[in-house]
Amino acid sequence: MLVLLGIAVVVAGFVARINPLLVILIAAIVTGVTAAGAPGVDARALAKAGVDTLAAFGDAFNDNRYFHITWLILPVIGLLERAGLQERARMLIARVKAATAGRLLLSYLLVRQATSALGLTSLGGHPQMVRPLVAPMAEGAAEVQAGGDLPDKVRFRIRGMSAATDNIGLFFGEDIFIAIGSIVLMVGFLEQAGIIVEPLQLSVWAIPTAIAAFAIHGARLLLFDREIRRDLAARDAEAGQ
Repeated sequence: MLVLLGIAVVVAGFVARINPLLVILIAAIVTGVTAAGAPGVDARALAKAGVDTLAAFGDAFNDNRYFHITWLILPVIGLLERAGLQERARMLIARVKAATAGRLLLSYLLVRQATSALGLTSLGGHPQMVRPLVAPMAEGAAEVQAGGDLPDKVRFRIRGMSAATDNIGLFFGEDIFIAIGSIVLMVGFLEQAGIIVEPLQLSVWAIPTAIAAFAIHGARLLLFDREIRRDLAARDAEAGQ
C-alpha cells in the first residue's frame, strides 16, 4: 500500500497549485522509493531505488527526445500576431455573412479530427492555430451577430469553446492513426497482460468513438450559437432598461 503515496503526493500538489511537472516528478520518485521499501530494506537500498527512478526518467527522455516542428512554428506565429494576424482573421470572417461562431468551430472540428486521423496532429493546436486564428475568427463571426463589440462573458466563452474543440478533435481523431503513440502504448500494455492485439484493430475500433464525439460536440456547437444569441439579447435588454 505504500506505493499509493505517490497518488497522495499528486493530489496534495494539485490542491496546493504547485507546478504540475514538479508534482509528477516528486510523485514518481516517492512511488519508486516506496516500492523498494519492503520490511527489512536498509537506507542504502532506498537511496538506490531513488537513483534508479531518476535514471529511468533520464533514459526515457534520452530515448524519446526528438526535434518537433512546433518549435519552429511558434516564433513565426508570434511575429505574425505582432503584425496583426488576429485582426486580419477577424476581419476576414466578418465578411462572410452566413458564418457564426458555432458553424466555424464545427468546420474546424471536422478538419482537426480528419487531419489527426491521418497522423497530422501538428497542423492544429492552441498556440499555433486556436489562439491566433480560430478563436479570433469565431469572435469575428459572433461580432457580426452582435452588430458590434461582444461582452467579455461571451468573448471568453468563445475562446474556451475554441480550445475545447481543438482538444476534442485531436483526442478522438489521433487514435484512428495506426502509428500514434497512444495506440502503441495500448498495444504494449495489452501485450504485457498476455492479450495480443494488432494496432489496426485498435484503430478501427476508434472510428465509432470518433464519430460519436463529432456528433455530440457538433450538436453542442450548434446549440452554442443559440446561447450566444441569448446572452446578447440579455445584454441588449439590460442596456434598454
